[in-house]
Amino acid sequence: MPEAVKRGVRAGVPFALLLPALLGLAFLLLPLVALVVRAPWHHLPEQLTSDAVWQALRLSLVCATAATAVSLVVGVPLAWLLARADFPGRGLVRALVTLPLVLPPVVGGVALLLALGRNGVVGQWLDAWFGVTLPFTTAGVVVAETFVAMPFLVISVEGTLRAADPRYEEAAATLGASRFTAFRRVTLPMVAPGIAAGAVLAWARALGEFGATITFAGNFPGRTQTMPLAVYLALQSDPEAAIALSLVLLVVSVAVLAGLRDRWMTAP
Repeated sequence: MPEAVKRGVRAGVPFALLLPALLGLAFLLLPLVALVVRAPWHHLPEQLTSDAVWQALRLSLVCATAATAVSLVVGVPLAWLLARADFPGRGLVRALVTLPLVLPPVVGGVALLLALGRNGVVGQWLDAWFGVTLPFTTAGVVVAETFVAMPFLVISVEGTLRAADPRYEEAAATLGASRFTAFRRVTLPMVAPGIAAGAVLAWARALGEFGATITFAGNFPGRTQTMPLAVYLALQSDPEAAIALSLVLLVVSVAVLAGLRDRWMTAP
């Protein structure tokens, strides 16, 4: 199709499609605009420099980074298994891996309590054998954030692996490299952009996690109170502080999108 015709097709948007598209855009942008317009700009430095805010922000950054690191260690091999290995039930495993994406976070928190709580299926043995108790601890925050964030990493890396040409790995194998060496020296460099994108998505999702965190780890300032939980608590007593904290998370989200602009924000 000639380029001029393509431009004409793109420009000729039917009104029946344009109107609902603009309404959808307005619906998505209006709350964000309202957040910026109603922000207490004069008191913002005071709100953001309080000890409670810095505690929540520091805890959020540490826990989100730790959750991302755990997701990388176990999520990348899992993505490779789903993309490269052929085994019975692979479709079911992929569905189970992506289940936390659609599972309500509160339900995920309840499931974590039943699995890793002091009387949980696995948690009772962790407590009895090693004296490890995860719920209502900082480690519990990391566990909850990893549970909801790791699927983003796995999906991103698996898609990148499927798009990568496996013949390079086969060539490395013919030259005497083991499967692990081929993965480390050939596959990882090829899929590094996908891993980076998945890690950023997982980090952003972990940073914004609320439901599973408050259910599994509670809301204790300085120990388990992350930024989303601080927003929820501040909204009940200090709306201006809640808006200030929300702005911080909004800025982080915009920064994540800016970092992934080449992946999702570039028109084909």
